[in-house]
Amino acid sequence: MEQLIAEIAAYARSVNKTPQAVLRAAIGAGWREWDSWKAGTSSPTMARVDRLRDYMAENPPQEDAA
Repeated sequence: MEQLIAEIAAYARSVNKTPQAVLRAAIGAGWREWDSWKAGTSSPTMARVDRLRDYMAENPPQEDAA
């Protein structure tokens, strides 16, 4: 779970969004879901993790045009 949290946080930084916004866009998560995952009081199903990772892969950070 710690690895997933780190992946989401890094992705969110790279696309200038909050982790909550990434989860909402990727899997329709509630705004408090991220906090629950970080606190360890809940965790996603593997299906949701797969959808989240697919979303991040399909929406890579945009490179700055030089």
